[in-house]
Amino acid sequence: MSALAGKVALVTGGARGIGRAICAAYVAAGAHVAVADRLEAEAAETAAALGPEAMAVAMDVTDREEIAAGVAAVEARWGGIDILVNNAGVFNMAPIEEITFEDYRRQYDINVAGTLFAIQAVVPGMKRRGGGAIVNFSSQAGRRGEPNIAIYCSTKAAVISLTQSLALEFAPHNIRVNAIAPGVVDTPMWDQVDALFAKYEHRALGEKKRLVGEAVPLGRMGRPEDIAGPCVFLASDEARYITAQTLNVDGGNWMS
Repeated sequence: MSALAGKVALVTGGARGIGRAICAAYVAAGAHVAVADRLEAEAAETAAALGPEAMAVAMDVTDREEIAAGVAAVEARWGGIDILVNNAGVFNMAPIEEITFEDYRRQYDINVAGTLFAIQAVVPGMKRRGGGAIVNFSSQAGRRGEPNIAIYCSTKAAVISLTQSLALEFAPHNIRVNAIAPGVVDTPMWDQVDALFAKYEHRALGEKKRLVGEAVPLGRMGRPEDIAGPCVFLASDEARYITAQTLNVDGGNWMS
């Protein structure tokens, strides 16, 4: 029997990269999947590629009205939501002298508030259904500080704390809340990250990406599919006694 047979999942940031891999893995595991993203055309393409068990949902996680409308659309189609994956996120870096309030707000609005208010929107329905599973996305950057990445690191640390608090709050309702902390994952976003490191660390383009891959104990950067499998597990009944945890999926970069 498929691990997520008959379950309904909403995946934010689902149009591409890690989010797309999660959506594909969830459909393969038997779930109905809502591909939620502010990139509407890409979300529609991903949903179409995954077939009738997927639907596209326009959702900017900084807009609470869009979150509510997206959740309502999924509930109207499939009757409710059993699984929420808070994958939507943004990265930027700068030394302290160059940090702007606008960038601070953007990273917190997407990485932290977007996670919090997506959870707020789905939990009432999960309570009515007798339970659910929530998987948040932190990062190895949430486990430790890194130079020139103060805002991003702090947002991802906040996701770990939020995961722990809400897991305890929702435990009486049979709603499990866990997180995944990926390491360096080879997605299109890493080209942007590499360019920022080239700027602030005075490196050639591509050098940082090569170095971080070589530094991983397992010898390579992660792939989106490496993250999707653990995300299926945490949402499945195989993880029914796991809550309030953050699972490192990073090739051995961080030990805890």
